[in-house]
Amino acid sequence: MLVWRKNIVIIPVGLSIALLLSGCNNSKVAQCDRLMKAVSQGNALIDKNKGQQVTTSLKLATDLEAVTKSLKEMNLPDPKLKKYQDEFVKVFDTLGKQIAKAGKALGSAKIAQASESGREKIQKARTDIDTALTSAETTAKESDALETEVKKYCSQPE
Repeated sequence: MLVWRKNIVIIPVGLSIALLLSGCNNSKVAQCDRLMKAVSQGNALIDKNKGQQVTTSLKLATDLEAVTKSLKEMNLPDPKLKKYQDEFVKVFDTLGKQIAKAGKALGSAKIAQASESGREKIQKARTDIDTALTSAETTAKESDALETEVKKYCSQPE
């Protein structure tokens, strides 16, 4: 009988704690924190690897794919944050692809032979790198503006 009474108290208390924790996890503040944490991880990867070599650039592109996947898998019930999430997915997807493109172009330039065709490969690689980096720079500016919007939205009371 004593065990049964304990269960009557323990079960509702445990259920209340679980509901409280899951409810807090979907608050606007918690959703904002989760979104901004993932974005910060992606930004930190980029900052850490700026101007690195081919293998590092290709690794960064792969790491950004993981950030993109992580962002895609977030379950954000807030419709405005869901919209921001989708936009950040596009940002990190584009950045990853452009960094991979620049890394591959740099790799092809490094192995080009000292010949006419080699010079053409180097010139094409230089153009590809410039195009990729210009696109990445534009995307990074969009990301900065988006991050400012999210911070503004997240600072508003619920």
